[in-house]
Amino acid sequence: MSYEFLEDVATADIAFRATGKDLEEVFKSAGDATLNAMIENIEAIAPTTERTFTLENEALDLLLFNFLQEFIYYKDSELLLLRANQIQIEEKDELHHLTAITKGEQLDPNRHEQRVDVKAVTLHRFQLEKTDQGWMAMVILDI
Repeated sequence: MSYEFLEDVATADIAFRATGKDLEEVFKSAGDATLNAMIENIEAIAPTTERTFTLENEALDLLLFNFLQEFIYYKDSELLLLRANQIQIEEKDELHHLTAITKGEQLDPNRHEQRVDVKAVTLHRFQLEKTDQGWMAMVILDI
């Protein structure tokens, strides 16, 4: 599970590539990268609050898109910084279903080093693909 921020991909936005050996791992990596774009020290986020959410979509890449939007939503609506703890993805009735258990805490400016305010995930160059090593996602965040 890993991610890297990409230079020279988007001038006014933040781009990253996330990888994982399976879908769950690439989703977790992309979630951490999205949070890390907003907060420098994501390791300082204590797992004191839990949120579970379920999503579904016909397209697997749009399921990831919606998943990442959830992290931005909780940060904006509740000042809640969340990290994916458990992710389950299943395909049923031609839909991809995701259940995510996330843990985190309220944003504390004294403990969480804020970077940029991410407004949204963009569809520009958005990509999720299976590779020989597992899965790879390319994401650009609007800041």
